[in-house]
Amino acid sequence: MKFFPEYTGISIKLVEPRPDLRIWCYTSTLDKFKRTCILDTMTVNTSKIQTISIQKIFKTWWPLAASWFFMSLESIGVSAVIARLANPEINLAAYGGIVAPVAIIIESPVIMLLSASTALSKDWSLYRQLRRYMIWLAVAVTGIHLLVTFTPLYYFIVRTLIGAPEEIIAPARIGLAIMLPWSAAIAYRRFNQGVLIRFGHSDAVAVGTAVRLMANVVVLTTAYLLGGVPGVVAGAAAQALGVTSEAVYVGFRVRPVLVQQVRYAPPADPITLKEFSQFYIPLALTSLMTFIWQPIGSAGISRMPNPIDSLAVWPVISGLTFMLRSLGIALNEVVVAMLDQPRSFDNLRRFTRYLSATLGAISVLIAVTPLSLLWFNRVSALPPSLSEIAQIGFLLSIPMASLATSQSWYQGLILHGRNTRGIPESVAIFLISAVLILGVGVVWGAFAGAYVGSAAYTLASLAQTAWLWHRSLPVQRNVQKRDGEVLPEGSPAN
Repeated sequence: MKFFPEYTGISIKLVEPRPDLRIWCYTSTLDKFKRTCILDTMTVNTSKIQTISIQKIFKTWWPLAASWFFMSLESIGVSAVIARLANPEINLAAYGGIVAPVAIIIESPVIMLLSASTALSKDWSLYRQLRRYMIWLAVAVTGIHLLVTFTPLYYFIVRTLIGAPEEIIAPARIGLAIMLPWSAAIAYRRFNQGVLIRFGHSDAVAVGTAVRLMANVVVLTTAYLLGGVPGVVAGAAAQALGVTSEAVYVGFRVRPVLVQQVRYAPPADPITLKEFSQFYIPLALTSLMTFIWQPIGSAGISRMPNPIDSLAVWPVISGLTFMLRSLGIALNEVVVAMLDQPRSFDNLRRFTRYLSATLGAISVLIAVTPLSLLWFNRVSALPPSLSEIAQIGFLLSIPMASLATSQSWYQGLILHGRNTRGIPESVAIFLISAVLILGVGVVWGAFAGAYVGSAAYTLASLAQTAWLWHRSLPVQRNVQKRDGEVLPEGSPAN
C-alpha cells in the first residue's frame, strides 16, 4: 500500500483507471480537513469488469452527433438563404468558393483542440497549460486572418492561387472581413468542449450548437426580411455571430465543471511544451491538410467548364454531404473518450459498423429517389439548371458518410495509441489523390468542375480511410489483447 495526499473535495476518484487498483479515502479533522487516500494494489477480480454497452456508447455519441448535425445545418441554412437573395449565383460562388474555404483554412490549426482537450485535460494543472497553448493559437490564427483579408495577400490568394472569377472577388473580401472573430471563437469553444466531454457533460455540446443555430436564424431571417442585404454578407455575419454566441455559452457552461471537477481531479503527469507539440502538431497538420482541400477544390473547379455554376452548387453539395458525414465525424471523440476503458473495443467497433451501414443506406436513399430533387429544388432553392448539376454531384458522393464513420474509428484508435503520425500521413494521401484527380479534370476539360470535385473527394477519402486502417492495426491488436486479459475466466478472447 502507498499513502498520498489527494485534494478531491468530497468526491472519491481513481488516480489510475485500472481494474487492479482500489483507493480508500478519509478526511482528517486534525489536519485542517486534509483528504488522504490509500492506494491499494491488491488484485481485484477482473471478471467483474463490465463491458461498455452499445446503449452507453449511443448515450455518449448522440449529443455529439446532434451538435455536429446542427452545425451542418448552419451551412445548409446559409446557402438556402443566399439562394433566395439577390444575385444568388454570384453570392453563392463568393461564399462557397472563397469565404468559406479561406476562413476554414485559417482556423484549421485550432480544430483539433477538441481532441487534444478531450485526451489531455485530466486535471487542473494540465487544463491551465492547455488553456495557455489555446490562447497562443487563437492569437496566431486571428493575426493570419487579418493579414489575408486586409493586405494585398488577399488578391494573391484569390486571383493567383484560387483563380476565382473576377465577379466574386470583391464581395468575398467583405465576407472575410466580417468573419474576423471566427477563428478565435472556435479555438476557445472547442478547447472547453473537450473539457466538457472528458468530464461527462457531452450533452452541453449539443446545447451550445443549438445556441449557435439560434443566432444563425436571427441573422439570416433578418437579412431575408430586409431583402437588400448581399447574400455573402448575410452568410458571413450569421457564421461569425453564431460561433461567437456558442463560445460565450460554452464559457459559462464549463465554469462549474472547472470548479467542481477539474480543480479536484486526481493529479496527472504534466506535459511540457515539447511534448504537447509532438502530440498536437500532427493533429494540426491533419486539420490543415484536410481543409486545404477546400481552396484546392475551388481552384480546380475555377479552371474547369462552367466555373461559376459549379462554384455556386459546390457549397450546396458539400452542405448535404457534410450533414450526413457529421454523424460519423462525431464518433471520433466517443472513441477517444471510451477506448481507455477495459473491454470497450468490441462494442465500439460494432457501433461503428452499425452507424456506417445506416448512413450509407440513407445516402443511397437520398441520391436515387426524388428526395434529392426535393432537397436541391425546394430546400436549397437552386434554379433547375443548378439543381441538375448538384444531384449528379451528390450521386458521386454517396460513400462519404460511411467513410467518415470509419475514419473516426481508426483515428480514435490511433489517438489512443498516442503515435499520431499516421493521421497526417493519411491526409497527405488524401490530398495527393485529390490533386491528381482534379489535375486530370483540368487537363481533360470534358466535365463540369462540380462532378470532378465530387469524384475526387470520394476517391481520395477512400484512399485515406485505407491508410488509417493500416496504421491503426497495431493499436487494434494491443487493445484487443488488453481486453482479452480482463475477460472472465473461460470466456474467448478476440
